[in-house]
Amino acid sequence: MSQIINLPWLSRTLEVVDSTDPTLVGVSGTVMDETRRTITVQTVSKDITMAKDTIRFTIEDEEIEGSAVGQRPEDRIGKTYRRS
Repeated sequence: MSQIINLPWLSRTLEVVDSTDPTLVGVSGTVMDETRRTITVQTVSKDITMAKDTIRFTIEDEEIEGSAVGQRPEDRIGKTYRRS
């Protein structure tokens, strides 16, 4: 796992690769906000807020399981993660 998980995600491009909600698969855009349980992405047409625990996404070609990053961004940045 690269260091992208420990960096701020604001203004980075996110793409959903898997989700329990099939309408979210393929959504891509710029991360506008992140909270403990949600990520808000600005797409071409609108802003979409998604629950982290229901999606798997990529940022800078690094795939991240949303349920593994279910904490506030300021807590996620300093945390150590196991390599999968």
